[in-house]
Amino acid sequence: MVSVRKGIFAFFLLILLTSCSRMSEIQLERRIERVEKGLLADQSDPPWKRMNLIDRMTYYKVPGVSISMINDFQIEWAKGYGVLEAGKDQPVTTETIFQPGSTAKPIVAMTTLHYVEAGDLELDSNVNDKLISWKIPENEFTAQAPVTLRRLLSHSAGIPYVPLHGYPQGLAIPNRLQILDGEPPAKSQPVRVVIVPGTQYSYSNGGYIVVEKLLVDATGMPFDVIMDEIVLEPLQMDTITVKFPLPENLVPIAASGHRVDGSVIPGGWHTNPEMGTGGSWWATPSDMARLYIEIMLTYIGQSENIISQEMAVEMLTPQIENRGLGPWIGDEGGDLYYFGHPGHTYGYKTYIVAYPKRGQGLVIMTNSDAGDALYNEILNSVNVEYGWVGNYTVLYTVITAIVIIGVVVFLMLRRRRSSSGLV
Repeated sequence: MVSVRKGIFAFFLLILLTSCSRMSEIQLERRIERVEKGLLADQSDPPWKRMNLIDRMTYYKVPGVSISMINDFQIEWAKGYGVLEAGKDQPVTTETIFQPGSTAKPIVAMTTLHYVEAGDLELDSNVNDKLISWKIPENEFTAQAPVTLRRLLSHSAGIPYVPLHGYPQGLAIPNRLQILDGEPPAKSQPVRVVIVPGTQYSYSNGGYIVVEKLLVDATGMPFDVIMDEIVLEPLQMDTITVKFPLPENLVPIAASGHRVDGSVIPGGWHTNPEMGTGGSWWATPSDMARLYIEIMLTYIGQSENIISQEMAVEMLTPQIENRGLGPWIGDEGGDLYYFGHPGHTYGYKTYIVAYPKRGQGLVIMTNSDAGDALYNEILNSVNVEYGWVGNYTVLYTVITAIVIIGVVVFLMLRRRRSSSGLV
């Protein structure tokens, strides 16, 4: 008899758990749907201006989008939209890889800080002391202040922005030294100091090329091996590649890049040999989400896989303006402290933001140069849905109700007066 009762109890418990699980799935499906149908040009726009994701992809001529949403320090949902290449029908899935571009810079910074804690590098020493086969040319600016690792990571080393458009497939690819000195076949300008280091913020791809060289010289290992050993293998991530050109086995799942007009880049994409800038990287949004989750967990003291909590706090502390050691930093008060980074390579635009005190974040990857306009609208939808900004829906509803009531009262009074005048 007892065993029968236990069996009945277990049966109903299973039904209850299954029901709760199904309810959670339904709630998540509805949340995703609200995000997909809640795109806003401005996050303060009224509810009736919300737009559909697929419609906006068509409007901006963005063939493919992939999203990974972080909640409670884990991936809550991930979903792909559109196609890998315009004019073809292979759909974007959660396994589709994109070029994440500069969103990888915080990961490069975290790797570099690992070696700082190991004693191989120093944050505030002249990096020329550690550079071996190439050194930053000295000039009137470096004579006033040295280029340090802290300044390189926070984009305040006085090295200007160097546009990196990559190299069409079939063209010669420069090596690291040719890129640093701007020598053929490199198409970029040489990496040089043009502002007194430490005096102002100036976003710098060139600075992260120097960081790449610094890591290689300090460790004696190739850059891709460093990333595998320090980050990817400890986190059991075997789907990201930082090598170039793209390995043949990954070509079938790679999204092709597109120009603003929606046309496909010849060959599908350009090769970016600048590994330290994130240019050579390929990843899915969920891959990048896991890397940013690791930063968040380290910041709150729940992981020390790569760096210590103390170093993570240093990394996410503004060094100059709103720049930390890698990412930019924002703080809206309370638990709305966040960090993140945009990314752009020729034909791809990406955006990542993370809220470590809330355990939330968002990764959006697109295969178009017009992707930034689209990801801003997606971000506005997520901002409202996840409470990262004030939800103006109630305010607009109240205002609308007041206006309607006011109009009704006005018409009623007018009718009453009209009726009174006829008596």
